[in-house]
Amino acid sequence: MARFRGVPRTGFEANASAIIRGVDVYEELVRLRRQGRKCALATIIQARGSIPSYPSAKILVRDDGTMLGTVGGGCVEAEVWNAAREVLETETPRLLTFNLNQDAAYENGLLCGGQLEVYVEPVLPQPQLVIFGAGHISRSLCQIASLAGFAVTIVDDRESFASRERFPEADQIYAEPYESAIEKLALNDNCYLVIVTRGHRDDMRVLRLVANAPARYIAMVGSRRKVIAIVEELKKEGLPGAVFERLHAPMGLDIGAVTPEEIAVSVVAEMIAVRRRAESKWRELSMSIFFQERFRKLLT
Repeated sequence: MARFRGVPRTGFEANASAIIRGVDVYEELVRLRRQGRKCALATIIQARGSIPSYPSAKILVRDDGTMLGTVGGGCVEAEVWNAAREVLETETPRLLTFNLNQDAAYENGLLCGGQLEVYVEPVLPQPQLVIFGAGHISRSLCQIASLAGFAVTIVDDRESFASRERFPEADQIYAEPYESAIEKLALNDNCYLVIVTRGHRDDMRVLRLVANAPARYIAMVGSRRKVIAIVEELKKEGLPGAVFERLHAPMGLDIGAVTPEEIAVSVVAEMIAVRRRAESKWRELSMSIFFQERFRKLLT
C-alpha cells in the first residue's frame, strides 16, 4: 500500500501551478503525441469508501513535469505525480494503491478514510526514424521500418533520389543539404537516426552534425575500418570520444545480412531492441565496435 509520510513534494509543488484549466485531457494527450512528446496518464480505476475524487478521474503529466487534471489533490496527487515521472523514465506502467486511513488524514488533512487505486501508464509518440541518404539500403529500410511502426523521414541532397516515387512509405522527404534539413528536424529522444549516405565523406559530415543530438539511437553504415577512420578524424576535430559511446557502427545485428533488404532487417531489429529496452543478449549480436571491449580505447 502506498503511504504518504516523506513524499517529496518540492517537484510536485513547483509544477502544480502550471496546471492548465479548461483544456480536455484527451485533446492535450493527442497534441503532445503529435509533437513527438511523451506523457503519462494517471486514472483512478477503483475507489472504496470516501475519497477526495471519483472513479475515472485523470491527471496528465507532461514530459516537462507540468500537468493537467486532478485526482483529488493533496498527498495523493503528489505521489501520483512522482510515480508518473518514474513511468515516463522507465516507459513502464504502475498501479498505485492508497489507503486514506486516520494516520494519513491526520498528517495531510484528507478526512476521507477510503481506498483507491490509480493506474499510471506511459503515452508514447510514434518513434521517428530519420534516414540520411536515399540509396538502396534506405529504400528497404524505409519499407521495413514503416511496417514496424516507425514514422520515416528521408534526407538527401539529391532530388532525383529523395523523391516520393522512391519512398512512397515515407512521412517526410527533404531533398536539400543535410545541414539545412537537420535544422528543420525537431530531434529528441524519440528519434532514431541512421546514416547511409553515398560516401565516406558525407557519412562523416552527417555524423558530425548529429553526434550530440538527443536521439535514442544513432547508427552508421560501413566497415569497421571506415568507422574507426571517421571516429579518429572527428576526435581530431575536437569531438570527445565519449560522444561515440552510443553510436551503433557498423549498424545492425550480425545475422549474416548481405542484400539491402537483409541489412534493413538487421538494422530495424536493433532499433526495436533499443526501443523496447530488450532484456535479451541482443548486444552480443550487435555489429557495433563500441560494444566490443577491444575497441573501447577509441572512446578515450
